[in-house]
Amino acid sequence: MHDNTTPPQVTVGAAIAAFLEQCGVRAAFGVISIHNMPILDAFAARSRIRFVMARGEAGGTNMADAYARTTGGLGVCLTSTGTAAGNAAGAMVEALTAGTPLLHLTGQIETEYLDRNLSYIHEAPDQLTMLKAVSKAAFRVRSVATAIGTIKQAVQTALSAPTGPVSVEIPIDIQAALIAMPADLAPLPIAVPVPPAAALDALADRLAQARRPLLWLGGGARHAGAAVARLMALGIGVVTSTQGRGIVPEDDPRTLGAYNLHKPVEAFYQTCDAMLVVGSRLRGNETLKYELKLPRPLYRIDADALAEGRCYATEHFVCGDAALALAGLADRLEGELKGRMHVDPAFAADLRAARAAAEKLLLDGLGPYTELVSQLQRHAGRNFNWVRDVTVSNSTWGNRQLQIFDARAGVHALGGGIGQGLAMGIGAAVGAAVYSPGRKTFALSGDGGFILNLGELATAVQEKADVVYVLMNDQRYGVIQNIQDAQYGGRRVYVELHTPDYAQLCASLQMGHVRVSDLKALPAALDKARAASGPFILEIDMRAIGNFKTAFAGPPTKVPATAPG
Repeated sequence: MHDNTTPPQVTVGAAIAAFLEQCGVRAAFGVISIHNMPILDAFAARSRIRFVMARGEAGGTNMADAYARTTGGLGVCLTSTGTAAGNAAGAMVEALTAGTPLLHLTGQIETEYLDRNLSYIHEAPDQLTMLKAVSKAAFRVRSVATAIGTIKQAVQTALSAPTGPVSVEIPIDIQAALIAMPADLAPLPIAVPVPPAAALDALADRLAQARRPLLWLGGGARHAGAAVARLMALGIGVVTSTQGRGIVPEDDPRTLGAYNLHKPVEAFYQTCDAMLVVGSRLRGNETLKYELKLPRPLYRIDADALAEGRCYATEHFVCGDAALALAGLADRLEGELKGRMHVDPAFAADLRAARAAAEKLLLDGLGPYTELVSQLQRHAGRNFNWVRDVTVSNSTWGNRQLQIFDARAGVHALGGGIGQGLAMGIGAAVGAAVYSPGRKTFALSGDGGFILNLGELATAVQEKADVVYVLMNDQRYGVIQNIQDAQYGGRRVYVELHTPDYAQLCASLQMGHVRVSDLKALPAALDKARAASGPFILEIDMRAIGNFKTAFAGPPTKVPATAPG
């Protein structure tokens, strides 16, 4: 006889799905496998989380990464164990570099056989150590009773500053075990580090003495736009890292945008008498390997206490949340310190002149591709995501010249690995479909990187991802060729690439495509791409159009390469 007081039994996988729903997760990414089916079966049965079927674990993890960056929420990816978890490792390194709050759920073999080196299918020796190396933290669910608690801790860890990707191994027998649905599926609280009042008092006093103060904003300040606006109203200027783009709309004349290492801007830095770095790692490739001459004194705000003195000596450090700290500074400078701050009347004009000079140099170096940038800006409008792979075009202009207007609109492969932009474009488009209907995603790629994850084009079509891929096709590894020309005596080896006929490829996938071999045809091609409702490839035939006026030969090097001997 059935006891109506006994709660219905569900799998641990179903309880995990229900918990993720409570975390606000509305889309997840990955590849189905025998070692994650209980969770994905629950996704389908409950119908509250959209699962995007990637063609590979690397692509699925990149998608979850871009989804999290563009929505501000938790990214979720699911893989199988062993080889499949290994496939995700490179994308996990990217998420770790970017500080993306991402939950990587990977299956694991049955607990009975785990860690016994029995050559069990999908087993990887010491997989947890591998996951720890590419994650902020990694956990193993060791029993049915601790499954939900472990997942709760993993999500809390991913979302706690400094944020980052967290991996969790869940043995398949634990996923499939039956339990009563837990009564408490609420996520654990996320602590927000409160900056010490005394540290803010001291920093405000120092800034009040500056006459030409500048903020350097990184990705850790993306949620601090309102406080930044208050400080800008006091006359403080802004420059951003790649991750900080869009915190201030990039058409605002009070910002240098991401022109953070160009010569005219570096010269302008020397006229500033204070710089406050907020939520930025001051990465090597954005500071000329830490030799960029930044203003002094240099102050810093970061949620990570280990940021103090990292890369550059710091005259004053405040550990705390960027939004709280900047709002606290604004309160003090607008309040008890009001009247002490007298910004140089020429400062704003000098900032605009430095940016104009930097833009002029960049655009002059693009040669014929200046028109591409101009037309892209016009067709993209203001409400779009701008996703970029590692490619010559992004290094020359995509990281700074195409203006963006939202702190969550920009996604770039910060770790320097090519080929991730294709999948990231899908993740950003899925995020827009969930949270910002009508927002178009544009994704910039080179042909060398694009072909690495080409199978994800099938995912884009199947998911009807609203993304335009701007494919810069020169049928080679362009930056490697330029480095060989500059540093290896013009010895060009291993750079020429056999590439698909993208018109035929797109036709076979039932996907939109236009090849532009003359930039006069660009406006009509962009109109067609913009109007498409699913994925679309706008292929720029660089061999027909020509080269950039100035060759980009990679990041600066301190020691010239020598000829092989």
